[in-house]
Amino acid sequence: MSITEQFRTARDQLVALREEYKVAREEFNWPQFEHFNFALDWFDQVAASEERKDTLALVIAEQDGSHITRTFGELSRRSSQVATWLRSLGVERGDRIILMLGNQVELWETMLAGIKLGAVLMPSTEMLEQADLDDRIERGEARWVITNSANVAKYETVTGDFTVIETGDFTEGAVTNHPHVSYLDADGAPEEFTPDGPTPASDPLLWYFTSGTTSRPKMVEHTHTSYPVGHLSTMYWIGLEPGDVHLNVASPGWAKHAWSNVFTPWIAEATVFIYNYSRFDAAALMQNMQKHGVTSFCAPPTVWRMLIQADLSQLKTPPTKVVAAGEPLNPEVISKVRSAWGVDIRDGFGQTESTVMIANTPGQELKVGAMGRPLPGYEIALLDPLSKPAAEGEICVRLSPRPVGLMIQYKGDPEKTEEAFDGGWYHTGDIAERDENGVFTYVGRADDVFKASDYKLSPFELESVIIEHPAVAEAAVVPSPDEIRYAVPKAYVVLAGGYEPTAETAQEILKYSRDNLAAYKRIRRLEFFDLPKTISGKIRRVQLRAREKEFHGEHGELKTQALAARTTTEGYGHEFSDTDFPDLKG
Repeated sequence: MSITEQFRTARDQLVALREEYKVAREEFNWPQFEHFNFALDWFDQVAASEERKDTLALVIAEQDGSHITRTFGELSRRSSQVATWLRSLGVERGDRIILMLGNQVELWETMLAGIKLGAVLMPSTEMLEQADLDDRIERGEARWVITNSANVAKYETVTGDFTVIETGDFTEGAVTNHPHVSYLDADGAPEEFTPDGPTPASDPLLWYFTSGTTSRPKMVEHTHTSYPVGHLSTMYWIGLEPGDVHLNVASPGWAKHAWSNVFTPWIAEATVFIYNYSRFDAAALMQNMQKHGVTSFCAPPTVWRMLIQADLSQLKTPPTKVVAAGEPLNPEVISKVRSAWGVDIRDGFGQTESTVMIANTPGQELKVGAMGRPLPGYEIALLDPLSKPAAEGEICVRLSPRPVGLMIQYKGDPEKTEEAFDGGWYHTGDIAERDENGVFTYVGRADDVFKASDYKLSPFELESVIIEHPAVAEAAVVPSPDEIRYAVPKAYVVLAGGYEPTAETAQEILKYSRDNLAAYKRIRRLEFFDLPKTISGKIRRVQLRAREKEFHGEHGELKTQALAARTTTEGYGHEFSDTDFPDLKG
């Protein structure tokens, strides 16, 4: 059986069992490859088939109503042409290439071309500035940068020995300190590509930098199988199958973009659909989903929360497969989408370091607010600080047998790698609880869970309650130092449209907390505030915790001084406390 046939057999098994969770768990085994190249052994083979060669592999829609399409056959030929051209420039197997591109056709062309060449790809967000670029060039030892005209000038002052390849109209003189060539030169290269040999499955393919919510970004190393084959689990979670049109709202440069805008849809022989916009517009998004026949939709909770502010009934033919990932999803969002579209948003859990490992899959009974059960190919346990099994504990992945969809290492950081893979488990650093039916519910990052009056509290649980108040668009709960209770729950709140940051609004939200949370869980302090986020959109609770210590001291000893230091007028930046309102005391 050929490599392609082995991969197709595993794929077809999961497609056939997409609503048979127990059977899939029992029968599925990861395909094992000595050699594997996703672009050559899978994508090109799909593109060569009579059934798929003219099927749309990629659709990119723009705000002005225009759109670009590429079939499997067209992308196969073009990526071979780009690979041949890159080789003529001197790109060799193992060379490190930074891909700093937007949602443009060249991103998918260069992803496939880089895989064909056996290069190490370092996808990077366009939001990076010089300090980040210096770090990636240095730590990644990058020899090549592929970027667009909007970003090419950023590399003028970046140090290192690398060549800049510019997509779009060539900007003469934008880079003088490094070799600078035009991507358009690839148009004259032959469309035939001959690999220099088979690609070892264990060779590095992707280096992703984590978002750095608590520390310097780590370099996560994935191989030619850990993402390209490992995302069989992600396909199973979503329920993707041939013929689907899949829209995933994720920015290029982050692992989730590769999850659902490259590997997962193309494993399923589905179409990748992209809608580019400068500012989120729910109505325009739904119009494009309707126009292009989107059947499957994935978005982070931030987008879902904005989407439900609109009239969801505008979408006359809603997708039948809807999922969320990135951060836990609040029950209110699930309820509103279910009411409008008649489908459940199914949460999933994975990391940059892995593919989806826990999720609500098609056919499972959904427990609102839970993230589901372990996926086929993943053995999961919750371990306490002594590495003993527990009903609530750190999510850990058994390494024997090792799931294919797991990273190899934190490149250049053996200590963090050893810590992550300690004791025969991969330690995620995330906390969950498991009920009697084996369903996992997210609690929070190990660093985010905190104690108040000796009670252990989950920020996510508290956020899930207060976000149900109509005035709350987004919220982040952190411990606020207190002289008596050690810490009390403090909510940083972004208001929904139509609400003002007044004492009356604060009182309403605090009262809602009192009415809907146990006494020891109640939100005691509240501040209207623009939430600090990483460039990937995750809330930086570590920054909010530091802010609380700055104003309240390590143990709450600076409370009087802190309140005086803050603005004395109502609005953003003013802290409200339940003690400010007589009917909320106690």
